[in-house]
Amino acid sequence: MSEFGTITLETKGRTAWIRLNRPASLNALTLQTIDEFERALEILHDDRQLCALVICGGERAFSAGADLKELQERVDGAGYQSGPGSFTDRLNCFLCKLEEFPIPVIAAVRGWALAGGLEIVLACDLVIAGERARFGDAHANYGLLPGGGSSVRLPRKIGPTRAREMMFTGDPYSAATMKEAGLVNNVVADDAVETEAQKLSEKLGQRSPTGLRRMKTLLLSATEDFKPVALEAEQREWSLHSTSNDLREGIAAFREKRTPNFTGT
Repeated sequence: MSEFGTITLETKGRTAWIRLNRPASLNALTLQTIDEFERALEILHDDRQLCALVICGGERAFSAGADLKELQERVDGAGYQSGPGSFTDRLNCFLCKLEEFPIPVIAAVRGWALAGGLEIVLACDLVIAGERARFGDAHANYGLLPGGGSSVRLPRKIGPTRAREMMFTGDPYSAATMKEAGLVNNVVADDAVETEAQKLSEKLGQRSPTGLRRMKTLLLSATEDFKPVALEAEQREWSLHSTSNDLREGIAAFREKRTPNFTGT
């Protein structure tokens, strides 16, 4: 097992496992986490024997999204600002790499998968969820916009009507509801999530690694129409929104554990 600091990387047979490893912060995402994730993907990318990659978190949370405290405190322009090297730019680039990773990627979800955590799930091919898992876009709760592609991938995964509901309300939804919507493949007991992910990955391990890579290439190419344009539009809207008072109020309210007082400015 390789320790990176905020994630761990382990290979079991023909399956690689990346585990988010910031349990005290509900696996909130930082720039360090994104950098380490990308390094892990680079290590695994050319292993032609691998047939699956499993992404998992902890018992309480898969990931609760961006670490808003870190974003607010950064002074290097990489927090909730916009542009090259910013958090949203780095998150978007990372999730495109995860989505385009050449073998099937399985999300094994327990607990919360919110905002950026949901965006990681959306970049995966298959999702195994625990009964108590909860999925939410959550950006609207704190005056934020998606920066990791959920405005593009979520409607494609569950349809525009349900995606609008999730994004506008910011509410969390159960694993059963998300299975019905088409985001989750299978719902199991919470303590069986990783076991089921392992069983699925072992089944994929009996398939041709080359065949799986080529099949994923075909599936990606079949859903790519206009997506780069849509992702660019999401980053552009974030750039405009990053200077708003509502965004700063939302992050301050999150840190102070109070209801935001949005003014529309």
